[in-house]
Amino acid sequence: MRKYIFLSALAVVLVSCSSVLITGRKQLNFVPDAEILSMSSQSYKQFIDSVPLSTNKTNTALVKKVGKNISAAVEEYLRNNGLSSEISNLSWEFNLVKDTSKNAFCMPGGKVVVFEGILPITKNEDGLAVVMGHEIAHAIAKHSNERLSQQMVAQFGAQLTDLLLSNKSEITRAGINTLYGIGVQYGVMLPYSRKQEYEADRLGLIFLAMAGYNPQESVAFWQRMAASSSGSYIEFLSTHPSDENRIKKLQESLPEAMKYYKK
Repeated sequence: MRKYIFLSALAVVLVSCSSVLITGRKQLNFVPDAEILSMSSQSYKQFIDSVPLSTNKTNTALVKKVGKNISAAVEEYLRNNGLSSEISNLSWEFNLVKDTSKNAFCMPGGKVVVFEGILPITKNEDGLAVVMGHEIAHAIAKHSNERLSQQMVAQFGAQLTDLLLSNKSEITRAGINTLYGIGVQYGVMLPYSRKQEYEADRLGLIFLAMAGYNPQESVAFWQRMAASSSGSYIEFLSTHPSDENRIKKLQESLPEAMKYYKK
């Protein structure tokens, strides 16, 4: 019975894999696009309704311009590579919000939000393209779908572990389940988050290059971001790479991105 459960679970995982465009990395994807887009739309509306939009017309126009250029390049790539069906899931929107956080995000489906606080770090249009290209890459690579799928697998794994230990003592079961939780968190979930960040950096460079922005600006942007950071953190315990490792990976990805650069 236990062997049957394990094999069934393994079969579900294997048939639920897809590949990220360009990088070719295999990823889990249990969640239908329609479902993730519905959740994304609700979350986006709640956020936009709760945070004031920027009143700076120049900066707002720049965010919309960069977003339009990169999204057009992405859609052209999808059409030229037999992925036109993916475009129907995209409903682009680009907003600059009045917030001092050095942040930006892109919801599944193409809802991009840039915070005013990051503009002093971007400094110019190419720097802004680095930020927006990265966030758009998260959406195009369906990282939200993947994260949710990973969480579903982790939850199932915990339940399966408990079932397989049903004949053990309570103390043994509690100890092993605790170790399982730690192993999943630091051995799978956090490293996968960093893997997604590196992937979004790589894809973001390619997307912004396709749109005519200089990928080389990415290194300068992250150097400025690192200089503006208050304190350091342990990469092992973080969902994001350290600034030093991120810059190193970006430099490694630049030759590939430059091939797509259209001045």
